[in-house]
Amino acid sequence: MPIFARRCDDIRLPRPWIVLVLALLPTACAAPPPAPPPSQTYLGAKTVIFVTSNGWHSGIIVAKADLPPDRLPETADFPEARFLEFGWGDAVFYPAKQMTLGKTLRAALVPTPAVVHVVGLRAEPAPSFPKAEVVSLPIDDENFGRLVDFVDASFERSGAARAAATGPGLYATSRFYPAKGSFHLFNTCNTWTARALAAAGFDVGASGTSRAEALMQQVRALARPR
Repeated sequence: MPIFARRCDDIRLPRPWIVLVLALLPTACAAPPPAPPPSQTYLGAKTVIFVTSNGWHSGIIVAKADLPPDRLPETADFPEARFLEFGWGDAVFYPAKQMTLGKTLRAALVPTPAVVHVVGLRAEPAPSFPKAEVVSLPIDDENFGRLVDFVDASFERSGAARAAATGPGLYATSRFYPAKGSFHLFNTCNTWTARALAAAGFDVGASGTSRAEALMQQVRALARPR
């Protein structure tokens, strides 16, 4: 049986005019949080995380068994998952089944509410997303904790113990949750991924990462042998 009712290769790619609209707009300029020296990320690394991109959207995947019990309570919604992918994006544009020029411009130009997309994976990340780029990165325990803290803080819980899902996700084993922050051209899913990696000690800058390829160029450099 397939891992998802809809797999990564089933997700709609953006229409050419959508790509053109965002490509013509300025790139992001948000600064990442201070990070430890890059070399520290690899010292004593026992854990591996994954960065995935379908050329449009990016996310971070971690093994569910690596997560501390006092963080990310929303992951209880995925009892059979071995891995979990986290992505962040516009609350209207991200879940939309049909893309329109109006939705695209609104998401890019007007600060709008955001959501976190969580996907439960039963298999390894690469075979789960056969047509996506998946890059693995080793990380030590301290920086993995910082990454988890960053993702955990992205959920909007409004004082509750955990956030309630706002609706089904893009796959059969995924859900959307309310998120902190506002989505706009300078704060996209890819700048969120970049800031998450920077918080985890990786030498990644969020500036200019509105597009997935700009982010993945930095991620690929991290994965090269040192």
